[in-house]
Amino acid sequence: MTTPRMRADDLPADQDWMADAVRLLSGPPLDPGVAGKRLGRGSGVYAWWAAPTVFPHLPGPPNEHDPALRLLYVGRAGNLRGRILRNHLRRSGSSTLRRTLAGLLLSDGYRTTWTDRVVLIPEDEARLTAWMHRHLRLTWAEDEDAEEIEAALVRHLHPPLNVYGVRPEHVQPAVVAAKDAYDASSRPAEVS
Repeated sequence: MTTPRMRADDLPADQDWMADAVRLLSGPPLDPGVAGKRLGRGSGVYAWWAAPTVFPHLPGPPNEHDPALRLLYVGRAGNLRGRILRNHLRRSGSSTLRRTLAGLLLSDGYRTTWTDRVVLIPEDEARLTAWMHRHLRLTWAEDEDAEEIEAALVRHLHPPLNVYGVRPEHVQPAVVAAKDAYDASSRPAEVS
């Protein structure tokens, strides 16, 4: 299966930019397990999607192929397969997405520990991965200009779980609070 190609100069500058950008990244959203078998090792951008009921307080544009799903997060990778499978679906220590999700789900009893940073305990790493498989869907597009494309998508689409690159008025306070709660959940006590 080939994935759609996106290039920075393909991004429209008119008012239909959001719809066109979502269309570029939209294919039918796939379960992360299915997507993992199809992801290439090239660079590109990816988007995580969920039903509005997953985080009802976080808005996001709908997916063109499945309007019941809303955009949650956009990222980039030098190796799409590695980034998704080894980081986003495995380790909170190397995935901003996982740390944000865990922060939003701390009230569900997710537990953290301190290494050189705050990470989920192994049992909750597995629990979060299972949660992601149940609730999230993935689309991606391979392109060597991933950094430029990701920045443009984040700037224009305002994915609710992205904080960096989003205009300040579109940063979601609940996401910032979740990130802060996660970061504070297992920090070692400061020595005076």
